[in-house]
Amino acid sequence: MRLAAVDAQASRQGLAPGMALADARARCPGLTSLPHDGEADARELERLTARMQRFTPMAAPDPPDGIMLDITACAHLSGGEAALAREAMAEAGYTARHAFADHAAAARALVRYGGEHNPSPPPSSLRVRRPKQSRAVYADSGSPRGFATRHDEGDGEEQRIRALPIAALELPEDAQSGLRRAGLVTLGDLAVRPMAALAARFGEETVGKLRAVLGEQDSPMVPQRPSVPLRAGARFAEPIARTDFVLEVIEDLLADLSRQMEARHLGGRRFTVRLERTDGARRRLTVDTSLPSRDPARIIRLFRERIETLADPLDPGFGFDAIALAVTRTDALLPTQIDTASKAGAEAEGIAALIDRLTTRFGAEGVLRAAFRDTHIPEAAQQAVPAMHAAPAAWPDVSGGQPRPLFLLDPPQPVTAMAGVPDGPPQRLRWRGKVHEVVRAEGPERIAAEWWHRPQGHVAGGAGLTRDYYRIEDAQGGRYWVFRHGLYDETGEPRWYVHGLFA
Repeated sequence: MRLAAVDAQASRQGLAPGMALADARARCPGLTSLPHDGEADARELERLTARMQRFTPMAAPDPPDGIMLDITACAHLSGGEAALAREAMAEAGYTARHAFADHAAAARALVRYGGEHNPSPPPSSLRVRRPKQSRAVYADSGSPRGFATRHDEGDGEEQRIRALPIAALELPEDAQSGLRRAGLVTLGDLAVRPMAALAARFGEETVGKLRAVLGEQDSPMVPQRPSVPLRAGARFAEPIARTDFVLEVIEDLLADLSRQMEARHLGGRRFTVRLERTDGARRRLTVDTSLPSRDPARIIRLFRERIETLADPLDPGFGFDAIALAVTRTDALLPTQIDTASKAGAEAEGIAALIDRLTTRFGAEGVLRAAFRDTHIPEAAQQAVPAMHAAPAAWPDVSGGQPRPLFLLDPPQPVTAMAGVPDGPPQRLRWRGKVHEVVRAEGPERIAAEWWHRPQGHVAGGAGLTRDYYRIEDAQGGRYWVFRHGLYDETGEPRWYVHGLFA
């Protein structure tokens, strides 16, 4: 495990991205670290890019930690480039670094490698650091790398770029080592060499990145465009008051939205209807689906269920003069070819439709399903979650292929057992006043305590002890799943429990 990013305080202690976590802890015993969540970083970067669109329509994310803005003809709206940079940082809510250049590749190189206190680019995507800190690069044109605007005029900017280290090209380490061995330290050292000779010796990638930073080669920018909301509405010259008419209008609006979602390869997960009465009162109805859908017939059935189960009946008053429908939550739904020979798809669709109807009638907490919990403790390996939000998935085999009973006793039942050897299986046990002579035994299946969690479980006294599970059979043919709770070096007197019965 290695550091992906460090905060300013950790950097002052000598920590840097790429350092092994063990080495960092040896240097700073009090280090606080958090796991990397790349998906969360990507979502946050997209959110920040969307907020930057108030300054320019040309805003694009530069993963993992940058945003590029083309502010051509936009800076004057904020009182100049410097003022725009300050406003953008305030809008983002992060402490950020920025650079200004005539082309974005140069701005990105300047912000990452041009500062006196920033000889290397510490990524900000994952945090072994305080929140609300990152870097940003601003650009007004050029390749989509960073957050960059123009800073210097003429030779001043060119001199700063040529003084950058060759690390600003972000080449592979072997390529950078080759350049250093050749005595090339800065971009200026490369710029005075013939490009053909550089390409022949160090590759076309080196020349391409060098020309981009020098402004001799450009790349088109692909800005992030805000998605158009999925909405449809209808207004009426004469108000409508009957529920059947309302549902017919909603179904027509659903058909319109279905075509929009199909064009975007999306399926709706949440549909919201707003009913506007002639006296100005508004009523809002929402239905959810467990799977993405754009089937108007299926969704209108859910709205019918919703209306029928309202505690406060739908009162049209003098009638509704406007109805609006919006899809407020969507998921990807690509076109698929239905296999008529297989029933799996039809069964899954039928179960999803049933869950939707029951949830609409009884609420999200009224329809639950079992979901896997990432633990080896048998009685804690599942949890009840709302069926609407839990996607069905195959349960992993945490038993290592060892047979387990289908149903468990909750809580495990204590028994009196006698083993031939201290760490061996039981030879005789007494349970519920009856003695069972063990004729066969398999095991043990050892389950260690989850030391990283606070002790928990149904077994009283020492829930953090090791368990040794055995599958045993008594003289009458009964088969049991029993375990010894604790090893002899953990507790002087381990206790035995029956946890399940085999059929």
